[in-house]
Amino acid sequence: MLSTLLAFLGACTLIAASPGPSTVLIIRQSLQSRRAGFLTVLGNETGVFVWGVVAAFGLTALLAASEMAYDVMRVVGAVVLVAFGVQMLWQARRAKGVADDGLGEGGGKSGWASYRTGLLINLANPKAAIFAMSFLPQFVPEGAPHLPTMVGLAALWAVYEIGYYSLYVWFVGRMKTVLSRAGVRRRLEQVSGGVLLLLGARLALES
Repeated sequence: MLSTLLAFLGACTLIAASPGPSTVLIIRQSLQSRRAGFLTVLGNETGVFVWGVVAAFGLTALLAASEMAYDVMRVVGAVVLVAFGVQMLWQARRAKGVADDGLGEGGGKSGWASYRTGLLINLANPKAAIFAMSFLPQFVPEGAPHLPTMVGLAALWAVYEIGYYSLYVWFVGRMKTVLSRAGVRRRLEQVSGGVLLLLGARLALES
């Protein structure tokens, strides 16, 4: 059991270290404040847990089997990513003529908005659902009750990633003096927005 858990946590580390829309969003939100970054992490990991539970009940198999359902989620996910990307690019454009005020109007974003943003970008990703379905069963020990073990692994996955991504939030906070400079911040907004636009376009165009 211990070796299985170590292998599982190692796999979780590799997953979290892989760059994706959640990583981009967490870093960007952390520029506002550590609170915004951490709440974005909590929202994202709530999504991870939700997909894990859905996978435990076998519901993601329906998504994988239904091309129409997957395509609907794929298009919705692409729209969400593109919307976030456009928003970031627009804020970067506005920042050219705005004083350093904490990411413009985004600096006053509520905690609920940060949490919701993290949750939405995770739940809008159909690949996360399919991945959870294929990932978690590999670590269910032989003879163990499938449903509670899968739910427990989903919870462990989410909690572990909260700790992992909190390091990102902490690091961005430590670097905030440099990253908060108007030019650097604007460039980060542009890069983040561009990455999300590309990810959204790729998701929309994939067959």
